[in-house]
Amino acid sequence: MIKYLNFSAAVVATAIATSAQAATVSPMVVDLQTSGRNVVANVTVSNTSDKPLTIEAVPQALQPTETGFAPSDGNTEDLLVMPPTALIAPGRTQTFRVQWIGDPAAMSSSHFYVGMNQLPVKLPEGQSAVQVVYNFNVLVNVGPANGKAELKVVDSKIVSQEGKNYPSVAVTNSGSTYGYISQKGLKLTQTDQSGKEVFSKSLSGAEVEQLVGYGIVAVNQTRTMVVPVSLPDANGTVTASISE
Repeated sequence: MIKYLNFSAAVVATAIATSAQAATVSPMVVDLQTSGRNVVANVTVSNTSDKPLTIEAVPQALQPTETGFAPSDGNTEDLLVMPPTALIAPGRTQTFRVQWIGDPAAMSSSHFYVGMNQLPVKLPEGQSAVQVVYNFNVLVNVGPANGKAELKVVDSKIVSQEGKNYPSVAVTNSGSTYGYISQKGLKLTQTDQSGKEVFSKSLSGAEVEQLVGYGIVAVNQTRTMVVPVSLPDANGTVTASISE
């Protein structure tokens, strides 16, 4: 029996090595450009176990959704990952080259997962055992070299979850490349039904990252996120704005 454990950048707070029993992968988020020096980046996989580790690198296109990104059957031929498979000895590290080979003049952003997937060991005939294998999804974002993100809050409201009141914030990107809310900041303000301010909080980029992750918004995407900051009341109005 094979048990698969999946790790993705969507649940990793910062772009550092993510560890499990068998391997570490770094970075978990890669930023590429469609032209220039930054068309290529390296991802390293370290075998921290005492047995050989076979890793298969599998690109998967992503499509923007209302709440983030979802796997799709889109084109992955524009993203080259080498080597496609590697056998990593115990205690050794393998570098995978991730490169954009698509249109250098592309005027939008593209997003992928590159699955660093551990392949199960082939057991001798007649022998069975429980195998735990690890799959790491590295998020790869590609944008124009001279692109600029234009992030703006277009809607905000109060939502109730598990007895608490949180702000739900919708952010759109009208720019020419993807952007990170976590590289900026977010200001939240609530007023009661009479218009009196009852809550105000400014979140730094690091605090945004801790609460909701990177907050990546693709070109022409409107992404809605519930920010787990407790509001004093379910009534009234909440407003949000992105700060530099």
